[in-house]
Amino acid sequence: MRTNGLDRMLRKAFPAGPPGDLATRPLRLAVLSSSTVSHLLPAIRIGGLRRGLWIETYEAPFGAYAQDLADPASGLHAFGPDAILFALDTPHLTGGLNPAAGPEEAQAAQAQALRRLCETWRRARDGFRCPVIQQTLLPVALPLMGSNEHRLPGSRRHAVTRLNAGIRAAAESDGVDILALDEAAAQDGLAAWHDPVWWLRAKQAIAPSAAPLYGDHVARLLAAGQGLSKKCLVLDLDNTLWGGVVGDDGTAGLVLGQGSAEGEAYLGLQAYARDLAARGVILAVVSKNDAANALDVFENHPEMLLRRGDIAAFLANWDDKATNLRRVAETLGIGLDALVFVDDNPFEREWVRAELPMVAVPELPEDPALYAGRLAEAGYFEALRVTDEDRARGAHYAANAARVAAVSEGGDLAAYLAGLDMRLVWRRFDPVGLPRIAQLINKTNQFNLTTRRTTEDEIRALIADPHALGLQFRLVDRLGDNGMIGVVVARETEPETHAIETWLMSCRVLGRGVEAAVLRVLAEVVAEAGGRHLVGRYRPSPKNGMVRGHYPGLGFTPLAAEADGSETFRLALADYRPGPSPIVIAHG
Repeated sequence: MRTNGLDRMLRKAFPAGPPGDLATRPLRLAVLSSSTVSHLLPAIRIGGLRRGLWIETYEAPFGAYAQDLADPASGLHAFGPDAILFALDTPHLTGGLNPAAGPEEAQAAQAQALRRLCETWRRARDGFRCPVIQQTLLPVALPLMGSNEHRLPGSRRHAVTRLNAGIRAAAESDGVDILALDEAAAQDGLAAWHDPVWWLRAKQAIAPSAAPLYGDHVARLLAAGQGLSKKCLVLDLDNTLWGGVVGDDGTAGLVLGQGSAEGEAYLGLQAYARDLAARGVILAVVSKNDAANALDVFENHPEMLLRRGDIAAFLANWDDKATNLRRVAETLGIGLDALVFVDDNPFEREWVRAELPMVAVPELPEDPALYAGRLAEAGYFEALRVTDEDRARGAHYAANAARVAAVSEGGDLAAYLAGLDMRLVWRRFDPVGLPRIAQLINKTNQFNLTTRRTTEDEIRALIADPHALGLQFRLVDRLGDNGMIGVVVARETEPETHAIETWLMSCRVLGRGVEAAVLRVLAEVVAEAGGRHLVGRYRPSPKNGMVRGHYPGLGFTPLAAEADGSETFRLALADYRPGPSPIVIAHG
């Protein structure tokens, strides 16, 4: 009721959309369902606000989602969704199954249900070129045999398990994202998600009491697709990663490791953090401690799972936590809103919330055995897929922090950059790089000239467009491979003129002259295509003020300025002369 009330208040206060000072991204979500979902839409919209999205929703007419998809004059086509969620209930998808069927008949019926579902996805993607989300089925069918239900080929209960497995496999090959309701029900209990009374009264497959949680799960997926998930887990040390205070108890006196419930509880959080790092989450440490004492635990305690090399930014000193969190963001080149701060101390949590409200600070339970689970439940690090770049991200950021430290200590930036042996490797967009290209476009906020977002389908169309070019860049130096760090998209909008639609780069490579090297590649590729002019546009956003002077700094001349702060610039390639650079350019 509170969620619905908040949604009504916001929609009444802002009927035309969010005010300019509310830093949200607009997104249109169509929910296509075989049951009632109107009670879920307010929760989806509020869940979106929690994660930086202003969501407009569309609900297909009851039971008519297929007609809505097929009819060009339907409300769905007029709505023009940015994403489509298929919220199909279990009775709808298992209605053709017969409990008396034999193995072959049951398997054929399940395969037919899956084929129909896949065809629905394809119609949606072909019609709207937008991301598609499919929710899995709740196990609402009653068991007919109990624990050995799998031995009844026609069992609807068992069919749900097989269909969910088939949905996941088909979604992987079709590029469809999954809303895992079956896993949520397994964790929370089916009764938390489905109420037979509300199903019979109003055909609500999701119980009204579960609406806020459902909305948050949907919003997590949408936010992940828009690059709004958190990037960095910042950990306190004493009584968070281990029991005790290292400055008082010493490394040997800490409670950590096998042999005690409390020691294993702290290992649980370390193991979860380590596994998050393995899939691309950056790890940092912020602790009020003597640095030598804190590092001694990482280097010498035999039960530590996390080691110093796992931590991209390590700050152990006596400054306040908010100050150190600012340093973490600055060192890593990411926004404060990309941080999740975990600390057992209620005072520290409240201080950070007050000083840095953009930093996510989960409220921890008293028992450390519950720390990791509480962090996981919050969904801060929701992701749609994992790339090789993600797996190497922690090493990239740690190496970059070492570079920054070396510059600070050495002082001679030009000499340091020359000694890095930097090599910028570029190539055209291709299917191999497509997932990472889409990820960069949708996640990069600061060094992003236009903050245009896109889908993998749109990138595939761009690859095939003879009037467009997409360039991907990676940077390698003697300290390591930084991975893909930049994307440029340009399109021939008039004869001999290419407009730069997208130019973005990872902030971890700023200050090394990479921008000028990217322009050199872009100018050469455009000239080879017969272009004589480049036109670049800066469109301001709440986070990209750092690149306002990007084009003038590269020699572009101003063309126009607009009331919203947008600016357009032009570069005549005949006048372009690249300057000296420590970066070697290679095509590969």
